[in-house]
Amino acid sequence: MITCVVDYVIDPGKIADFEEFGRRWMELVNRQGGTHHGYFLPAEGASDRALALFSFPSLAAYEEYRSLFGNDPDFVEADRLRDESGCVLRYDRTFMRPLMS
Repeated sequence: MITCVVDYVIDPGKIADFEEFGRRWMELVNRQGGTHHGYFLPAEGASDRALALFSFPSLAAYEEYRSLFGNDPDFVEADRLRDESGCVLRYDRTFMRPLMS
């Protein structure tokens, strides 16, 4: 299993837009065979940081999911929500593997 951790810098005035964007991506990841672990939004402290975590069974499965970016109309629409609202200022992706007992 591989887990993608996305660290976002968001516009604090556009949290509602970010939530709509996040709900759309949770649906898309789950539809494509991944497991979305949720978005983690500001509660206290820095108000411009958010995280998303989602997993795929393998890097190959993740790459199959990524091949839909820019091609599948649902993926294009989800990106349009982010871009037009300006809720995401920047983001970084990191891939991790779980250590379980």
